[in-house]
Amino acid sequence: MNHPITSRGSWRLCDGSYKHGILCIRTLAIGSPTHLVSSPRELLVTTALPYANGPLHLGHLLESIQADIWVRSLRLAGHRVSFVCADDAHGTPIMLKAASEGIQPEKLIESMQTAHEEDLGRFAISFDHYHSTHSPENRALVHKFYRDLEQGGHLLTRTIRQMYDPKIRLFLPDRYIRGTCPRCGAADQYGDSCEICGASYDPSDLVDPRSTLTGLPPEARETEHVFVKLENFRDVLLTFVHEGALDRGVRRKLDEWLDTGLRDWDITRDAPYFGFEIPGRKQFFYVWLDAPIGYLASFEHLARTRSDLDFDHYLKPGSPTELYHFIGKDIIYFHGLFWPALLAAAGFRLPTSLWVHGFLTVEGQKMSKSRGTFLTASEFAAAFPPEALRYYFALKLGAGVEDIDLSLDDLIHRFNGDLVGKLVNLAARSAPFLRHGASGRLAANLPEPALYESFRAQRATIVAAYEAREYASALRMILDLADRANQYFAGSTPWKLEQSDPERARAIATQTLNHFRLLIGYLKPVLPDLAHRVESWLDSPVTGWSELDTPLLDRSVAPYTPLLTRLTTRTGRPLSNPPSPPAEDPHVSEPKEMIDIDLFSRLDLRVARILSAERVDGSQKLIRLKISLGTEERTVFAGIQAHYAPEDLVGRLTVVVANLAPRKMRFGTSEAMVLAANDGATGPFLLAPDSGAEAGMVVR
Repeated sequence: MNHPITSRGSWRLCDGSYKHGILCIRTLAIGSPTHLVSSPRELLVTTALPYANGPLHLGHLLESIQADIWVRSLRLAGHRVSFVCADDAHGTPIMLKAASEGIQPEKLIESMQTAHEEDLGRFAISFDHYHSTHSPENRALVHKFYRDLEQGGHLLTRTIRQMYDPKIRLFLPDRYIRGTCPRCGAADQYGDSCEICGASYDPSDLVDPRSTLTGLPPEARETEHVFVKLENFRDVLLTFVHEGALDRGVRRKLDEWLDTGLRDWDITRDAPYFGFEIPGRKQFFYVWLDAPIGYLASFEHLARTRSDLDFDHYLKPGSPTELYHFIGKDIIYFHGLFWPALLAAAGFRLPTSLWVHGFLTVEGQKMSKSRGTFLTASEFAAAFPPEALRYYFALKLGAGVEDIDLSLDDLIHRFNGDLVGKLVNLAARSAPFLRHGASGRLAANLPEPALYESFRAQRATIVAAYEAREYASALRMILDLADRANQYFAGSTPWKLEQSDPERARAIATQTLNHFRLLIGYLKPVLPDLAHRVESWLDSPVTGWSELDTPLLDRSVAPYTPLLTRLTTRTGRPLSNPPSPPAEDPHVSEPKEMIDIDLFSRLDLRVARILSAERVDGSQKLIRLKISLGTEERTVFAGIQAHYAPEDLVGRLTVVVANLAPRKMRFGTSEAMVLAANDGATGPFLLAPDSGAEAGMVVR
């Protein structure tokens, strides 16, 4: 059996960072190095089920993206992963929401599932199947679990008192009751816990309770419910917690609950309720019973459509397969105690592990509609490329349960600086040198094969970091390599060789493009859509890590087209507080005086190559550019600092007015003018010729 990577034993991972040309050895404990085995593993991976009464928000996406990166990295390593999820489609809130909209619950959950799948597709979440808990497969499995619990002697019935709203004739879930906390006296607290002091209590303990649906005081009424005797599974749960592959923090939290005693679990809800009816009773299964069973129902549906998948093989006790659940830290209790008990009672294997993440805050605050920090998946995708969120979450994610904060300004900065400035700019700067006298053909050999090999040798540690869910560490290694790739290109100065030694310039570009391809390949679990665009451009698909080992040589490459677009600060405003529209269209300007062709012909417009760029001390706008016009070099001061980082400009082609009289400034003399577009609100944006242009060409 191939054990999971976090099974007993540990090893240390170098993060491969470079500083001052020296490899820095920092270590991370990431578990057993069994990812190096040659035989493929078989894994079933799930994420927690989104509730079907509202759209997906960024909190849902944090978990989906974390799981998707892990799944994609394992698939690239040759392992066989079935990745499934479903909508959590039952419960009182869905029943009430459907009634408020004048539709049946089935219609509501059907439309919501469609919307959820569309959002997940926008963010490239690679589920093999996305199901619903309101499905024939789940109904059959829920009934099986109930029979097995009953036959095993794990059920009991008990008369309890519950809060009842007589006006709408509904037993109220705890969340639909509010009142004053019996411990600290805080007003307007939920029926099960206080957000101020953290106390847990019974709804009947609230002072002055009221129904949130009608505002009336609820009545306490007796009803008979069915409970699961969790204490019957203590030995099973102790083994699962202490001999399995749970992270230390998760194990410690579960131990706290085990030490305080396992309470019987109520799995019954009274009518009216939207869910599966309990056989022989005029009641329904609690949504938290059928929700985790939905993992198995989704996989069972997938297995029925795939002849190469066998449901029993993955779920039987002692199976050599692996089962992982990605969840938030707020549902550890259900997944760490209730769910293993249910699986044991029904004769299924227990999870290999629970991968638990922390909460998401936005701009340092809990997600809140009133504060403008509650962002849905569709709202984010309308304002930002989904790749930006995948990348930003990966930068923040490790294997622990720490909370994560999303700062939109920081997201823009990292997207522009890391992805556009460091990574994609490698392709944008080097690809044009393939066109000069070579029709876009790569060189037959790398000029620095040892350098490429040093990049390739980092694959093992990067892959190990992915599999250990240490995504931030993996990205640090990739960005360190990107810095080295940019240093190589800048130090090789191919623009100086473009005329005198075009073959050498082409070889440097070939080396740089292969560095770029390798780095984008390493990023494929995080940025699959960008990776696919690069693979299509280079006509070099990557389906496994090993396919990155061999460089691309002596083959044609299509002309370069932009792979990513730099984000602007305007895009990054809080989506709940969009910028006010301008009073006038900034793209419409006052008409200028007409000129004749003779006056226009006096302009000497040339293609220029930017050789170097640096910020000007004492100026918030200017960047000092050293440009090549093919046969001469000049200095130009350009007011583009607000939109461009100097390192992003080196090697780029642009258009300049070459016969503008030199202008003396307090920083120096500007010997030409670069052309840029600006609407007064965004920009400036440098004008650039199509690929194939060369420094010194006249613009006609």
